[in-house]
Amino acid sequence: MTFTFKKAAFSLLTASALMAAAPSFAGGWNSANINMTGWGNSTGVGQNGWVNHVEVEQHGWNNGIVATQDGAKNTTVVGQSGGWNRSTTHQGGKKNTLGVAQIGNGNTANVEQYGKHNVTGVIQVGDGNSASISTKGKGNTAVVIQY
Repeated sequence: MTFTFKKAAFSLLTASALMAAAPSFAGGWNSANINMTGWGNSTGVGQNGWVNHVEVEQHGWNNGIVATQDGAKNTTVVGQSGGWNRSTTHQGGKKNTLGVAQIGNGNTANVEQYGKHNVTGVIQVGDGNSASISTKGKGNTAVVIQY
């Protein structure tokens, strides 16, 4: 018996649409850990509640991540190596932590946080990288390091 598997091709648009269509579950203590290698990969994660954790690691070129968390004391960590990777992250609530590390050329990090006492850190190593951070609320902190 022979089995043939085809690799699913997801775009950021597909991942975003799936996240928007998925029901929002309140709760906490959830963890999502994703590790992807190759090129043209995309993934999306959405969490609602408290003390949730998202960790995404992508190695390769032209990969994308969309991660959204709403609630309190949530953590998002994104690591991307290679070139022309995209990270789009959103957190709302209080005392959330978000970190993006990108190594390579032409990478993009877009971060949005709103609420109180949230922390964002973006580090990019390589040429032609860009970071955009928007924070709204009270007592939020954002740091961008590029070299």
